[in-house]
Amino acid sequence: MLIRVAHSPDADDAFMFYALAKNAIDTRGFVFEHILKDIESLNQDAFNGAYEVTAISYHAYPYLADRYRLMTCGGSIGTKYGPIVVSRRPLESLEGVTIGVPGRLTTARLALKLYENNYDETLMNFDDILPAVARGDLEAGLIIHEGQISYEAEGLVKVVDLGEWWYEKTGLPLPLGGNVIRRDVPEPEIVAGLIRKSILYALEHEDEALDYALSFGRGLDREDARRFVRMYVNEETVEISPQARQAVELLLREGYEKGIIDRPVEIDWVEPASL
Repeated sequence: MLIRVAHSPDADDAFMFYALAKNAIDTRGFVFEHILKDIESLNQDAFNGAYEVTAISYHAYPYLADRYRLMTCGGSIGTKYGPIVVSRRPLESLEGVTIGVPGRLTTARLALKLYENNYDETLMNFDDILPAVARGDLEAGLIIHEGQISYEAEGLVKVVDLGEWWYEKTGLPLPLGGNVIRRDVPEPEIVAGLIRKSILYALEHEDEALDYALSFGRGLDREDARRFVRMYVNEETVEISPQARQAVELLLREGYEKGIIDRPVEIDWVEPASL
């Protein structure tokens, strides 16, 4: 059976899916095709059930729970780090500040709104935010992906790390993105098990997988790419911890209670088969 796996063209996603992309593991008769799009496009595509497996923002899951189940593997979880707001100068407050934001349903935007809801936002592709702030076109930008470790090279300063803020507020990691599987896919535990096996293979063959991931690193040198990959492909990616599950539930509940998300959700987890 063909399984289209949609994910972001980023070093961390490329790293975790390396074994599937290069046929380095036995896929039990499943054929995996990789679709690369930015995370907000993937969120929108998931509304139509476009792909059998897709990366999404946790923020988007309440709107997709009728079509998809969340896997307990493949998540991007930040413990004491996460998306950051950057500017060309220190800012004492974000109230009234115009901020470039990478998509309406990104978890970064949800976390920012929980942190400070009285800002002005410009929704834009995440690749365009850092340059726009550096040029002075925007007062501030909400940065995800590799920009979290490269912003200083652009002469920018950190205003707030939302992962740090969330940990100080809750004592929990900040869940950012997860992988979901469409409800009509047969043997979802096997498919999830193959994805977990791909993640484990990459972790066990780090340099090999990193060579592949570097082509998706947007100019990062090898060690910065390694640092970024280790931030978001780790034990939590292999199997989400009880603390991170609690964080997913809390984040979405707070989003609903504060009117950012318009519906409550009960998370339906898929546990990978042991392969």
